[in-house]
Amino acid sequence: MEQTRTALAERIAERRRGVGDPRALVGEMRRSVLLVPVAGGGLWSARSGGVRWICGFTDEAALARFALRHGSGDRPMDYAALRGARIVDEVVPSLDEPAGLAVDIATEDGSMFFPPVAGIVPDAVAVDAADAVGTAGAQEGRGHGR
Repeated sequence: MEQTRTALAERIAERRRGVGDPRALVGEMRRSVLLVPVAGGGLWSARSGGVRWICGFTDEAALARFALRHGSGDRPMDYAALRGARIVDEVVPSLDEPAGLAVDIATEDGSMFFPPVAGIVPDAVAVDAADAVGTAGAQEGRGHGR
């Protein structure tokens, strides 16, 4: 039985095919509940390209793919369920460094990065409000910081 994709996963798939509205994608991200792994008392993140990426997953299957690579053996991975808006509006500004949201990074051809630019994160923490582009192309983050 094939699992039904979440609305956010569908919007990501549209953008990766070069169709769909980037603003609708950002809106869907903000409305969606994402599963964010918890490690060492904080949310799991990766640093890449000078940006700290909070890693969120659209469903338990996407989180499980990630856990196979980054989990602690056969123990369950703890996670928090947070709306995308809370991540980009509250968590990102609290980090005191450029930060964005990386969604479904362990899903081949299904990841999407929401960079720290105006229109995604609050203007006060956007790295380049003048050149805000909506969403960045997918790249896999490396490492993790807390």
